[in-house]
Parts: sequence; C-alpha cells; structure tokens
Amino acid sequence: MSMYDADWVQTRIDKLITRIEDYEDAVAAFDNIEMQQYTIDTGQSRQVVTRADLPRLNELIGSLYNQLSTMEQRRNAGATRHGSIAF
Repeated sequence: MSMYDADWVQTRIDKLITRIEDYEDAVAAFDNIEMQQYTIDTGQSRQVVTRADLPRLNELIGSLYNQLSTMEQRRNAGATRHGSIAF
C-alpha cells in the first residue's frame, strides 16, 4: 500500500480530527472556572490534564492542525488529474 493511498490518508485525517476534537474539548472544559482537571478518554487511553497543561494542549492542537493540513493536501493531490491537452 502506498503512503498516499486514498483510504489510508482519509483514515489518518479522520483520526487527526478526532484527536483535535478531544484536545479542544479539554481546553473548552477549562472555561468552567471551577474545573481543575479533565480526563481525555480516547477509548484506547486516558490522560488527565490540568489548567497548567493548557499551553501544552494549545501547542499540541496547533501541531495536529498542521498535520491535518498536510494530510488533506496529500488527499487532494491524489484527486488532482493531470493530463495533456492537444492543440
């Protein structure tokens, strides 16, 4: 299987979106002033984060968005058709 196989790329995109949503939910949970810790449960692992982790979470979210952008470019490049035009 090629690293740029459309199904593989879409699976990676879906997983990245889920991870982004999980971390954004954690950051949003701290909008509640009384919230001191939050558990990110991916179904495969659990991670407890605190308000002190907010800078790291925001950094991680930014990194995940960059990865998502790269994977979307790979997906879209696979959909691009190149051909010759006869004049």
